[in-house]
Amino acid sequence: MATPTSSPVSALLIAAGLALGAVLVGAALVDSKRADRYVTVKGVAEQEVDADLAFWSITVSTPADRLEAAQAEVDEYVTRVLRFLADFGLDSAQVSRQGTQVQDRAAQYVGSPADRGPRFVVSHTLMVRSTDVGAVHAASQEAGRLLAEGVPLTAERGWGYSRPTYVFTGLSEIKPGMITLATENARRAAQRFADDSGDRLDGIRRANQGVFQILPFDRAPGVSESEQRRKTVRVVATLEYYLTG
Repeated sequence: MATPTSSPVSALLIAAGLALGAVLVGAALVDSKRADRYVTVKGVAEQEVDADLAFWSITVSTPADRLEAAQAEVDEYVTRVLRFLADFGLDSAQVSRQGTQVQDRAAQYVGSPADRGPRFVVSHTLMVRSTDVGAVHAASQEAGRLLAEGVPLTAERGWGYSRPTYVFTGLSEIKPGMITLATENARRAAQRFADDSGDRLDGIRRANQGVFQILPFDRAPGVSESEQRRKTVRVVATLEYYLTG
């Protein structure tokens, strides 16, 4: 049985609890309503960059019946290629020898021995790796000189020569600025939406910075990014902003 002095205290505690509960319920309703009103926007940032590293695989190949004769011939071709690269400032420190490959065509022979041709095909590959992108590009444009001199260059798909691959390695340096720009563009889009709808922005609900892409500068069908020295870096940031009336 409650005492006369304890009843008023209990009543006050109960009243305070009810009032606090009402406040919490009201706040929850406000938060729920706020969570239901938001806008999703995307912000795009693009930056043009130049490749800062170039790779160029050069393969010379010759057929022969005797391996020792083929090897001597291939060595002479490799010497000519190295001399050619040196003309463009690409010295031995920027060129690595990838080794010699021998293809024995005996298992592929058909017909009479006179129609079979040389049994072996001996190839040797040089890999040019240089930060002097301009020099690699210039050399690749003049590779026809080697063919004119009788150097048998071999590409992945038959005779000829391969193209250099150009790489941009400075992505980490430009990432922060591009993320900032993409976020700013997204906020501007959200602000325009809020202004048009008579609302105001009220903080970020969710953010996703997106994936960085390195795209070809000339975006045409069949154009490969790796074959272009000039490139475009692109990122799309997706943000959700709360709206309040």
